[in-house]
This record gives sequence, structure tokens and C-alpha cells, in this order.
Amino acid sequence: MMQRSLLWATALVCLLGSAIGPQTAHAFRPHSTPWHVPSATALAVDPHFNAPLLVAQSDDLYDDASDDSDLWGDEEGDLWDEDDSGLRILDPIQPVNRVIFWFNNKFYFWLLKPTVRVYRVIPEPVRMSVGRFFYNLYSPTHVVNSVLQLKFKDAGSSLTRLVVNSTIGIGGLFDPAEAWLHLSPKPEDFGQTLGHYGVGAGPYVVLPVLGATNLRDMIGRVPDIFLDPLSYLPTLEGLGARSASEVNWTSLDRDTYDGIVRDAIDPYLFIRDAYTQRRIGKIAE
Repeated sequence: MMQRSLLWATALVCLLGSAIGPQTAHAFRPHSTPWHVPSATALAVDPHFNAPLLVAQSDDLYDDASDDSDLWGDEEGDLWDEDDSGLRILDPIQPVNRVIFWFNNKFYFWLLKPTVRVYRVIPEPVRMSVGRFFYNLYSPTHVVNSVLQLKFKDAGSSLTRLVVNSTIGIGGLFDPAEAWLHLSPKPEDFGQTLGHYGVGAGPYVVLPVLGATNLRDMIGRVPDIFLDPLSYLPTLEGLGARSASEVNWTSLDRDTYDGIVRDAIDPYLFIRDAYTQRRIGKIAE
């Protein structure tokens, strides 16, 4: 019983800590999944995204990387906010979002980062293979949502990647589909599908465990869960697998979130705007 409780606690700590992964999530994360939202270490979802984000190329662990006041901001949010590019973002519960953002921030620096620092003793090529394995598991989500958006070429590409990488690539540990067939990942989720058909983003929300999202993407998580193989694992094993995936992805990221917290004037607004722009870009593709 004690061992099982310890496993629960460890998995929960890793998953909570990974909230930052989600926080920056969709802006940097290497995969698109029901949990990525969509996911801060990586702002949420694929290796081919190139955004003009502040990235720290250092493995130094900042005590808190910034004064807590940067996380709270110095003014109360209006119903609508406008970023530097003129993009209007509905953020009616910003005070609540900032509290959750602060909570996620503490879990990242106090729990996830130390865990990742130890995990990085594993050679990077091995961690990259683990990342490819988890990414491959999310391929059914990409295929189905591509079909729903009538992107049949992308659906065929994602299906071919799934078959080739699951067989020749040994369960996705390797990516012969891209190396040999030049088939790049085409991540799609149901939040993107809703956006493709004109459903607005709705209010911006920061979730305690999953980080940055909005109302549309929150709703989009539900059908995607049924396409996620990890959802069919027993509760403890599923939580452990998701936690392992988050820790692995975070270990591959070059401390992006650390750099944002350290250099951005207001990390909350930076991540909110980056997430929103990221999702707009993905839907427009």
C-alpha cells in the first residue's frame, strides 16, 4: 500500500510540475495530444514550430527565475486584452488565471526542474526515441482530425507515418517515415477542428495541471481523449505514462520556460499571447 501511494504521489508531482509544459504549451511542445493543450515546457506542440520566443540556452536552475511580482502583473485585466500585434484576447478571469499560473510556476521550479535535471543523465538520443514513441501514440488523433477537416493528404501522411513508424520504426522509437519517405508530422486535434469550422476560441484559461488553453480547446480535449491509447490504461499506469512523457519532453527542451520567466516583462502575458498566436497559426495551416 505504501509503495502504491508513493507511485501515485510521484506521478502526480511530475504531472503537476508539467503544467508549465502546458503553460508554454502549444507554443513549444513536440506533440499534439489531449493533454498538450494543449501543453509549458515545450508552449504547446511540435518540433517544426518556429516562433520568435525568448529561449534560454542554459541548464542553470534559477532560484525562481524572476520576482513573483512579474507573475502577478501590475494591473487588473479588462474583459478583452490586446497584444502588441493588435490581437484581441478574451481574458475575463485574468486574476484567477494568474493565481493558477503562479501555482504552476512554483511546481515547475521546485519539483519538475529538479526531476528533469536528474533524468537528463539518460543520453539524449535515448530520450529522443522515448519522445518519438509517445508522439507515435498520438497519431490516431492526428489522422482522425485531419479527415474531419477534409485534409485528406495530411490524413494519409499521418496514417502512413503511424504504420511505418509502428512497424519499421519499432513502435515509434525511430522515425523512418520522415528519414526515408520525407513525411513530416502533421499534428491536428479537435480544438483545431472546431477552429477550422469557425468556432471561436472563447475566454483564455490557465488550468492547474494542464496550463494554457481556452474554452474551445478545453471542449476539444474530450473527443481526443477517446483516440488517445493512454486513456485506456488503468488509472495509475496511465498517470505514470503521462508523467513520464512530460518529464521526457521537458528534458529535451532547452529551458525555454526559464528564459521566458527570466526575460519577459510579464511572463503571464507573454505565454498567453504566444499560446493564442500559436493556435491561430495551427488552425490557419
